Amino acid sequence: MAKIGVINLGCPKNRVDAEEILGEADKAGYEIENDPSRADVLIVNTCGFIESAKEESIAAVLDAVRWKAKGACRSVIVTGCLAQRYGDDLAKELPDVDAVIGLGRSSKFGEIIKQILEGERVVEVREPGKWWTVPRCRMLSTPPWTAYLRIADGCDNRCSYCAIPNIRGNFASRAEDDILAEAEGLAKLGVKELNLVGQDITKYGFDTNNEFRLAKLIEKLARLNGIRWIRLLYCYPTRITDELIRTIAQNEKVCKYLDVPLQHCSDRILRAMGRQGTGDSYRRLFERIRGVCPEIALRTTFIVGFPGETDEDFEELLAFVQDIRFDRLGAFVYSPEDGTPAASFDKQVDRKTANNRLHKLMSLQKEISKEKHQMLVGTTLEVLVEENDGRLAVGRSYRDAPEIDGVVYIEDCLEKPGQFIQVEVIEGSEYDLFSRPIKASKRRKHNMEVLN
Repeated sequence: MAKIGVINLGCPKNRVDAEEILGEADKAGYEIENDPSRADVLIVNTCGFIESAKEESIAAVLDAVRWKAKGACRSVIVTGCLAQRYGDDLAKELPDVDAVIGLGRSSKFGEIIKQILEGERVVEVREPGKWWTVPRCRMLSTPPWTAYLRIADGCDNRCSYCAIPNIRGNFASRAEDDILAEAEGLAKLGVKELNLVGQDITKYGFDTNNEFRLAKLIEKLARLNGIRWIRLLYCYPTRITDELIRTIAQNEKVCKYLDVPLQHCSDRILRAMGRQGTGDSYRRLFERIRGVCPEIALRTTFIVGFPGETDEDFEELLAFVQDIRFDRLGAFVYSPEDGTPAASFDKQVDRKTANNRLHKLMSLQKEISKEKHQMLVGTTLEVLVEENDGRLAVGRSYRDAPEIDGVVYIEDCLEKPGQFIQVEVIEGSEYDLFSRPIKASKRRKHNMEVLN
């Protein structure tokens, strides 16, 4: 049978799509090839969120087409958000691509691969539908101890800068029974960390039950045997309820970690973005969260250079970040996206100014992050080991989401990848922590006392 390889780009939600495609290809009897250069059929799962992501996706597609021209692979399939957004244009501009497949077609990939191997060209882009509401075959591409669990998709927020609702459609929750069944299956495979994802996981359940049901879902997931950590990604600030905060604080399996993309803090810019909440309401939110759960690690995302952002707006953002002192912060320069209201706004900020603002913001956060990490020196953390070459191990604490945050380096670690270990933090840098196992640390302390 043909060998199938996938190049996946974009966010964890895209990774889930890619894993479903791999699962369907495997079910159809095809061999899965981890090295794309050795694949007979190369599937490029694209991202279409912002300009830089689109450029990266187009570059990956062109690389795949060149491999095909050299005979390194037989067929190329383009799928994902970029295919959903520009499917017909891609099909016209890239005649050497054998298939352009939009979102929501994961279950059809066994058939699609068969069609293109028989010489047929397939272009299939339609409304994505709610394919995530039913179970799918899935082949994990993450380490076996961690997985992303999609609980919803689509978005109703309609932020003025964002094309995601146009690409993935309206918000839809997955059925609770389907989520729990998938989570139980992942636990049986050895998964210990569930990372809950969706465009807006805090809205989970509202479309089907007219109430926010994320906290109730978490409580049920926490009862599953084998699951050690449950992590929450992509929470909308105005939908973080007191019930959810209590669940995070009180349930020992829930990581004291919250990813809350804010995008800005200036009320004027937030209104232009179509975002709910205000700078003051965000301040009160984080005070409330830290009041109930002081050890929580807070992550956010900001956009700089949004149309109409003045120097005063940006200085307000810097002051906000200085006051709140986020544990993790990502930022990107605004890019005008086709089909979004903000693309036609007046007072577009020039790229040089926006890049300078990005540099200033990330420099400030770098200082804050280093200070926070140095304050952790001498404390104890539980760490999930992910690499160990016998000399220095690498892992993550509850403060570190996979792929996007820093890591914890561990000296003298005997545990294998996938195991948990208690460590003492001995040093903190801007992004990472350095540690040693508690036992080794205590042994050194005892030896020093003897020598003294």
